[in-house]
Amino acid sequence: MLEFLQQIINGLSLGAIYALIALGYTMVYGIINLINFAHGDIMMIGAYVGFFSVSILGSNIWVAMLFAMITCAVLGVVIEKIAYRPLRNSTRIAALITAIGVSLFLEYTTIFLLGPNQRVFPSEVFPMETYNVMGMLVSNKEIFIFVSAVILMLILQYIIKKTKTGKAMRAVSVDQEAAVLMGISVDRTISITFAIGSALAAAAGVMVGIYYNTINPLMGIIPGLKAFVAAVLGGIGIVPGAMVGGFLMGILETLVSGYGSSLYRDAVAFGVLILILIIKPTGLFGKNTGEKV
Repeated sequence: MLEFLQQIINGLSLGAIYALIALGYTMVYGIINLINFAHGDIMMIGAYVGFFSVSILGSNIWVAMLFAMITCAVLGVVIEKIAYRPLRNSTRIAALITAIGVSLFLEYTTIFLLGPNQRVFPSEVFPMETYNVMGMLVSNKEIFIFVSAVILMLILQYIIKKTKTGKAMRAVSVDQEAAVLMGISVDRTISITFAIGSALAAAAGVMVGIYYNTINPLMGIIPGLKAFVAAVLGGIGIVPGAMVGGFLMGILETLVSGYGSSLYRDAVAFGVLILILIIKPTGLFGKNTGEKV
């Protein structure tokens, strides 16, 4: 039982990272029905910005995370305006192919500029400490990741539920034409959505750097796909669903690694996607309301 609880604790920090990335997927899909497959690579950019912030500028981890979030928020808005906005009225397959193209552009531009080698986060930025809590080992890294992610999720919920921007986002997600008639700027709202989602991905990128202690230009591929699975698991387009789906994916991955083999953790993640699409395509929190024409 103690070992099981230990795996759950380990999974919560990993799940928090997946949840933050999944929120970006689900917010963008909820607004414009686009699966932004470049989202994982925005997370990678955030990890590199955080790395250079701590290694060159000497900032602490909080400042590095904030710097990464601001940088990627701007990057998300630029990508939306240049790559996605001109295709907003095009077919979904065109937008999807563009998203894949943006993903590859970010990956290989990073390789060209910074090289393909891994970079190691300076250990002095976040010295490893471990605490014994009722027989279970909890590291300060896991606490930092979990607490930071929960704070960011609460801030997001406040923005969506309590602010004018959040109300505009909800209105645009329901009916863009009606939102325009109510005086809401659809373009501005979509840009803000991309900015918020990209900022959360950047925070997750810094957390990945802390969690695994290394970063590389292709690091966003697998976490990005797993976060997409988490978004589908919770119900794509539903913010609380992305949060729950992320935590479930993290716990499932650690359980598979702890009781089975780490070689199978990726296969299990995508196996979950297949099962969800077969059994309940709308996800745990989704409702089958039909598709807009």
